[in-house]
Formats: sequence, structure tokens, C-alpha cells
Amino acid sequence: MAGGVKNIGKFFRDVVQEMKRVSWPNRKELTRYTWVVIGTVAFISLFFFLVDTGISALLRFLN
Repeated sequence: MAGGVKNIGKFFRDVVQEMKRVSWPNRKELTRYTWVVIGTVAFISLFFFLVDTGISALLRFLN
């Protein structure tokens, strides 16, 4: 049991060390990435809305 607790402690120490090595984006990069994600989500949402509307209209037409 004590070995398990040791392994958990080592795991979290390793996580902290790895997080210090991460190259974090600056504010300008983070803003740009955020807008890219928002734009992508909006585009994909619109695409699926149009596909869903088209399929629904086709099914209503066939019924």
C-alpha cells in the first residue's frame, strides 16, 4: 500500500516538472488561437445546420 502512495506522489512530481517544460502561448497567440477555434466551430455548426435542414426538407418532400 505504501508503494502505491509513493507512486502517486512521484507521478504528481513528474507532472509538475513536465508542466514547467511546456511552451505556453503568449497573450497575442492565445487570442488568435481562440478566434480560430470560435470561427471553426461557427463554420462547422452552420455547415451541419444546413445539411440537417436540407435532409429534413428532402424527407418531408418524400413523405
